[in-house]
Amino acid sequence: MDRIKELGDFGRELGCPVVRYQEPMSSHTTFHIGGPADLFLTAPNADTLRKLCRKAADLEVPLFPLGNGSNLLVSDGGIRGAVVTFGGDLKKIALCSETAVQCGAGASLASLCNFAKEHNLTGVEFAWGIPGSAGGAAYMNSGAYEHSMSEVVTACFHVTARGESGTLKGAELGFGYRRGAYSDNGCIITALRLELKRGRREDIAARMEELYARRKAKQPLELPSAGSVFKRPAGHFAGALIEQCGLKGRRVGGAAVSEKHAGFIVNLGGATCADVEKLIGVIRETVQRETGVALECEVKKVG
Repeated sequence: MDRIKELGDFGRELGCPVVRYQEPMSSHTTFHIGGPADLFLTAPNADTLRKLCRKAADLEVPLFPLGNGSNLLVSDGGIRGAVVTFGGDLKKIALCSETAVQCGAGASLASLCNFAKEHNLTGVEFAWGIPGSAGGAAYMNSGAYEHSMSEVVTACFHVTARGESGTLKGAELGFGYRRGAYSDNGCIITALRLELKRGRREDIAARMEELYARRKAKQPLELPSAGSVFKRPAGHFAGALIEQCGLKGRRVGGAAVSEKHAGFIVNLGGATCADVEKLIGVIRETVQRETGVALECEVKKVG
């Protein structure tokens, strides 16, 4: 039997609510770019995810975990193997104590921010407006406005490639700028624990709206993108360097450097992965030549 079909059939037996073949990844990324995944599954809980990981390892089928697809550039050829996304219990958010929150990896950052606000907890307002999932944010230590996930995440629960459960806490999380222990360890985050502080709901809501207004004024939220394309170079801002080089509006196919914020590449319609990669090459080469600064991609290429 074909290994992809065998894994798909196994997913159905486990009760996965979504099992699809040749699923276009353009439907699952904020860039609206990406060819088909051989197999696309939704795991409703950590136990199902563990079993899927074990079966995929036995079948030697690569398994790629997908959150909200907000920091990804998926190949035009798609993804070989299986993509697993998070549903059911893996999206739940609950209080563990007065100030501790347990959040499923599949929950959106918007859901997490709203949950914290409704429970008068402050500490994640910076994430309001970031379109990613909580698991993805912990994976890459997402941040904005001088704050990041590393300030609030105290533990991450995960499943290994062989389907074993584990936890990393405190310093084990290895947070750095846009990275952490999960950047390299091959494990899939299933949930995270956050330690927040008591606050006033009105103040929390006001801060969330203030930051969102700043984001909306400066970022091209009205067009498909994958967020900031480049990491912040030491002593500089990537967007400012790109603008300084006269690259605002530079276009390759359907992809363009945003006129609103040069740190973003936007999909003007029909952009391909090849368009974006070519444009990234133009930007990096130009900035290196004119400023001497080497830009490093923050967006993750998959497939």
